[in-house]
Amino acid sequence: MPRTESSPAIGAVFQDHPLRAPVLAELHARPFMPVATPARVLHVAFLVDREQAAADRAAFAGLCAARGQPGPAREAKQHRVAFGGAVLRWERHAEFTTYTWELPSEDLIDGGLPFHPASGALVATLAQLPQPGPLLVAVDLQLVTDTADSLALDRLFDRSSLARSDVEDGFAEIATDFQPDPSGFVRILVRDRGMTRDASGALVQRVLEIETYRTLALLGLPEAQGLVPTVAKIENQLSTITREMRESEGLIANNRLLGALTSLAAELEADAAASLFRFGATRAYEEIVTQRLQVIGERQISGYPTWQQFLLRRLQPAMRTCQSVEQRQANLSVKLTSAANLLRTRVDVELEQQNRDLLSSMNKRARMQLRLQQTVEGLSVAAISYYVVSLVHYVFEGVHPTLEHVGMNFDVGLATALSVPVVAFVIWSVVRRIRRGHIDEA
Repeated sequence: MPRTESSPAIGAVFQDHPLRAPVLAELHARPFMPVATPARVLHVAFLVDREQAAADRAAFAGLCAARGQPGPAREAKQHRVAFGGAVLRWERHAEFTTYTWELPSEDLIDGGLPFHPASGALVATLAQLPQPGPLLVAVDLQLVTDTADSLALDRLFDRSSLARSDVEDGFAEIATDFQPDPSGFVRILVRDRGMTRDASGALVQRVLEIETYRTLALLGLPEAQGLVPTVAKIENQLSTITREMRESEGLIANNRLLGALTSLAAELEADAAASLFRFGATRAYEEIVTQRLQVIGERQISGYPTWQQFLLRRLQPAMRTCQSVEQRQANLSVKLTSAANLLRTRVDVELEQQNRDLLSSMNKRARMQLRLQQTVEGLSVAAISYYVVSLVHYVFEGVHPTLEHVGMNFDVGLATALSVPVVAFVIWSVVRRIRRGHIDEA
């Protein structure tokens, strides 16, 4: 049933997930804005890090306040304001910020040709913007009414790289050479053949996104080209190490090879970690470009490549280079891990052999020590027995005169001799008991 004024809000009945609001708002973060024909749009994009993005938001809010306009909300990803007849749109993205100026229509075309006055004469307008980071994208887009073939495109673009196509079911035509003009702007011409203002706004935004994201996607190419020598060096060194592994013997040699492999793996992983974000972003940007090209629905104009055909010939090789380097890094990581595991196994086996030999040597030494101990014990029993028998002999000699006086005569030597086995047995028993006590304690 329809909600009445007295109906409670769902948030008053149930507790919202903390991310519900931002998730719902994400679908409306960058809406299409209607654009009336004719229109001229200057679009710039700056790469920013987290700190620069925060400073950029604050600077843009200050610019809006100075012009008496409300600034962006705290968590807003886009904001649109009007400055002196021009409309400025600010957008915050993951790693870049864009500013898009829609200029007043009365100053669009000078002398009947698009892009006049030249974009360089309009740079002063852009100078009002706070530059948050290095400039990466600069686009000068002109939306004009359909003039059939009266526009001399060869005068506006480089014919050798000119890409044209009909879009939006024939209701518009787009053209560009993807090259910066003398002022540094990439020119894009959009001819309106009966689009609504909403359709014009959607097409303009998608075309600007194609140019922005294809430039961002190509940032991965220098990264990949810079990594190629390092990857090739690691591949060659890995090949050399694996050849040496077949011939190496001994713990020292294998430890040396294992150290070399570990060093290579550390170098590779450091490069892979540094390039992980850039290669991932390159794939994402390339997918966005492909999706935007599919949405605008290009139709080929005889004698000219479409934007998709032009970009496929030039963008795809760069993307494949990035993918190739990333795949080579991944394969190298697996091979280095396998080689290192093999060497560790060999080192562990050699260590076990050394430990086995050491234990065998220790066993031999223990047996020798046992034998020596038994020998010492035997000698000790003999020595102690000799000493005790000597004492017994002295005792017999001392008591013999007394016993002889009372008629108990005996042979001292015979008595001493008879005491020898008894004394030896008693001492041997005591020594054995002491040894067993030590063994039990151990």
